[in-house]
Amino acid sequence: MAFLVANLPRVECYVRKEFIYDLQPDPNDPGKLKGAGELTPCYWVSCKSMLNHALRIEAMLTDYGALYDKFPLHAFVWKTDADPNSLLPLHQLELWDCFSYHITVIEKVALMGTSGCTVMLKDKKKMRGTYMFTIDSAEPDFNVLNVGLSETPHEHKSHNIIKLENGQYACQPNNRILWSNQSFIASPDKLLKPDLKVSSRVWSVERNAQSYVEGEGDYLYDIVSSDAIKG
Repeated sequence: MAFLVANLPRVECYVRKEFIYDLQPDPNDPGKLKGAGELTPCYWVSCKSMLNHALRIEAMLTDYGALYDKFPLHAFVWKTDADPNSLLPLHQLELWDCFSYHITVIEKVALMGTSGCTVMLKDKKKMRGTYMFTIDSAEPDFNVLNVGLSETPHEHKSHNIIKLENGQYACQPNNRILWSNQSFIASPDKLLKPDLKVSSRVWSVERNAQSYVEGEGDYLYDIVSSDAIKG
């Protein structure tokens, strides 16, 4: 598990140039942002997770030879002809800020074999996409006060990075995505209604156990019931 910064798979895409100028007005046209409507090629290098901040991406700007830190997700597009009118704001692409400074980046192999997915956006609109990788979080240092929600069952979310059909990238939790697979998942017209409930429980095999392990010093233990211990 990485602290603050984690390596990313190499993703080649484009940065909307207004972001490399920090969304400053164009001095030659104060009515628009400098670089608006222009793109520059890049590839992703790492991600940064800061509690209560949006996910940040570090990218290499190949036309400049510059490593640029802290891009938000909506700074990127993967195709040069993405319709500017269809580009979504950050709060649509990413529903939740980061939950912790401690993160793991993983490519879930079972999802790499799917034939795509459908993302339910914040405004209830649906958009097709392709799975890329997942960023997850935890609080591994017990000597640091836990002030986040990364280990609270009903609050924690995985961040699945999805390549959207409109040319952008999304960062969405599991409960906003429906997956497709021609072999293993039912066809769209046969899918059950997703009336699933968010998991809210902390499961443990030791808390409130009804049996106890005994046999100090023995390799093979005996199991006794809690009633026997009470008696």
